Amino acid sequence: MRKRDCLPTIALALAAALGFAAPASAAATCKDPAGFDAWKAKIKQEAVAQGISAQAADEALAGVQFDQNVIHRDHGQGVFHQSFEQFSQRMVPPRLARARALEKKYADVFQRIEATYGVPPEPLLAIWGLETDFGATHGNFRMIQSIATLAYDCRRSDMFKSELFYAMKMVQAGVSPDARSAWAGEIGQTQFMPSTYIKYAVGGRDLDHSPSDVLSSTANFLKAHGWQRGAGWAPGEPNFAAIQEWNKAKIYSRTIAYFATRLAGGSEAAYRDGGGESPAPRVRSHRDDSMDMDQGGGGAPPSPLDEQ
Repeated sequence: MRKRDCLPTIALALAAALGFAAPASAAATCKDPAGFDAWKAKIKQEAVAQGISAQAADEALAGVQFDQNVIHRDHGQGVFHQSFEQFSQRMVPPRLARARALEKKYADVFQRIEATYGVPPEPLLAIWGLETDFGATHGNFRMIQSIATLAYDCRRSDMFKSELFYAMKMVQAGVSPDARSAWAGEIGQTQFMPSTYIKYAVGGRDLDHSPSDVLSSTANFLKAHGWQRGAGWAPGEPNFAAIQEWNKAKIYSRTIAYFATRLAGGSEAAYRDGGGESPAPRVRSHRDDSMDMDQGGGGAPPSPLDEQ
């Protein structure tokens, strides 16, 4: 899972370089943290009613506290001011050499994945590199504590409550209740929310330490969201829609495709207009649009820069 080793100095420096504007003041929580323990007791009852074992619910919630730092991160998201050209040129060229080296290192893994899922190495490497710098930056929040805090808060309670139940299912399946994540609960080297982990993680499902599991699970997600074997992935081509399902933020999904195209040695013509994106709220998640709450999927999250 997302128990990744952190690179806080690099991450913070890059985040500053990317030019995010912080809000004038962090918003206060809309629920009194004093009620958190009573809320946890009710959540446990709901979890058991949904078929989660009482033992798994207890293990998941043991020691979980309301995390004000998570609320600060969530309510304090700034605005992403860079164009596609600016963002992609910051994020892609420095990672190309490493991506090519990893493609050679894991050639057998990529060959097996493409045979199984129809997804070639390039888009998988692009996602891997942009999400966590190929597993170098992991985040150091307790996954369940982060998700429980966001479920208790008022902004997206239903979404994170659902994710909390999925996190309990992970614990029931043997995942450590102390699994590390980014501040919003994303786990693994390609940043799965718990629901995505339960639905799409494959192999040994070790998304922290096994490149084979990481890449296979990511390919499984793309295939499940319409990836077509042998089709293109640039904007306007069939597989770009699957990349957009990975991350609905226009600049980010376009950068994934651009990164993959650079690795494949393809034409960059489809990327030259930049897509016309305007500045968008900075939000973290791919997987679905539930995290892209401010513009219905219009955010542009620059992983792995904002998870420390």
